Amino acid sequence: MRRYIFNPFTSLMLLLLAGILLLFLVLLLLSLIGFTFTKLGFSPGQVLLILFLTFAGSFVNIPLTTVCCRPIVMETRYDRFFGLFYRIPVTSPTTIIAINIGGAVIPLLLSLYLLSRSVSLTGGIAVLSWSLLAMLLVAAVTHLTSRPVRGLGITTPFFIPPLAALFCGVVFSAAAGSPEMAAPVIAYTGGTLGTILGADLLNLHRIQDLGAPLVSIGGAGTFDGVFLTGLIAAFLA
Repeated sequence: MRRYIFNPFTSLMLLLLAGILLLFLVLLLLSLIGFTFTKLGFSPGQVLLILFLTFAGSFVNIPLTTVCCRPIVMETRYDRFFGLFYRIPVTSPTTIIAINIGGAVIPLLLSLYLLSRSVSLTGGIAVLSWSLLAMLLVAAVTHLTSRPVRGLGITTPFFIPPLAALFCGVVFSAAAGSPEMAAPVIAYTGGTLGTILGADLLNLHRIQDLGAPLVSIGGAGTFDGVFLTGLIAAFLA
């Protein structure tokens, strides 16, 4: 059971995200953000609840399948990636592929709702089309910057997906029409789904070469980018 419920953050990242969440709460109480999500059917309190559930759900993984790994010889117990050190656990002959509640399940459900809601409110598919384009762009950028780490899984720099999502939300929203509504929808759906696609799904073929005991879609190594992308989308509102 412990391998399905674990902390996907380093201590420093956990403090950083907790601080960002606290700041977001203050801004919500001051009514500085959340306007567009309210137009889409969410109250500011519901926006905060979604982000909290996303954060809490990051600790829980649902196992999907198990694959056998190829023999691996480890040369080091630590690895450095974009200035952060990762402690590499003991390699395993099998890898459990799981899906993370906060980093994949909730973002997927919320993205589907936001896209269907935006199509309903605008009466067209412009936001949907630009969101799909944003997802492909974020996926490409994330995939190019992600890295498989033996004994650990797939890692990606936490600041890349949010910045790519921010770019797409700002640039594509004008072309989609109704920028106030389109910007956060494009940023959130394109950013979160693009991160999951680019970092995790497009790297599934590498799993057997890593020897990681558990690889979680939307989990450790990817979740912080998904979570920060959600915050950026809310700020764009």
